[in-house]
Amino acid sequence: MKIAVISCIHGNLAALKAVLADIDQQGVEQTFCLGDLVGYGPYPNEVVAMIRDRQIPTCQGCWDEDIIDGLNACECSYPSLLAEKRGRLAHEWTDAEVTAETREYLAQMPLALRHENLCFVHGSPQSQHEYLLPETSAFIALERVLSTGADILFCGHTHVPYVRTLSDGQLQIRVVNGAESASKNTPQSILKKLPEQHSQTLTAPLKRIVNAGSVGEPRHGKPQATYVIYDTLSEQTIFREVDYDYAQTCAAIINKGLPPIFSWRLSQGLEFAEKADDPTHVCER
Repeated sequence: MKIAVISCIHGNLAALKAVLADIDQQGVEQTFCLGDLVGYGPYPNEVVAMIRDRQIPTCQGCWDEDIIDGLNACECSYPSLLAEKRGRLAHEWTDAEVTAETREYLAQMPLALRHENLCFVHGSPQSQHEYLLPETSAFIALERVLSTGADILFCGHTHVPYVRTLSDGQLQIRVVNGAESASKNTPQSILKKLPEQHSQTLTAPLKRIVNAGSVGEPRHGKPQATYVIYDTLSEQTIFREVDYDYAQTCAAIINKGLPPIFSWRLSQGLEFAEKADDPTHVCER
């Protein structure tokens, strides 16, 4: 069975149309969406209508949540005051633009979807706003997959596609004993009572994280929309890049009064956001 996974549409109707047309040509039997249907882009209602018309199972993204629960629902911070100003402008515009029908649909979307040994989320099983980056601690990344009971976790949110293998069959845990962590001045009588050092090897099946990238706001250095196809029989993941008329969306962003920087970064496939020292807490909407 071939499964397509799309994410982060962000109101980009032209990109969504192009990706769905490509999916139709690839022999895909089921499509899943990882959310963020709205935000940044100029056509939030049209995107939601197309996802609904195609009956694509979709989980709630961070933008979808914020439109329902209010800006900064995740209580995370922006990397700069300028980024915060842009984010607020985009949120206010989107909040005013979406219809009651669109809002109702965004509110009822689940936080996660399951299909056999696959799990689909927007950011992570913990939160729509958590970034699972390629450099995220292997222990944390593995825990996130194990918490779902699935073998493969599909996510988006970062807008950069990747595949990460987390276990080749064994996971070794070394427990530092009290004696090793004690001060060198600790009396011997106390050291003798501390537990001994030990390690344990656990058997863990192969786990993977697959990031689907972004249909409507790619940030992998190219303007092409990205998504993934997963073959459940061969267990092969194929990344797809789809050309579309992004200039059409760029013009609509400006014409509708959204921050012009959104148009520039869409055309470049780049984020263009001031970087924080610790990107794990940043939610640049």
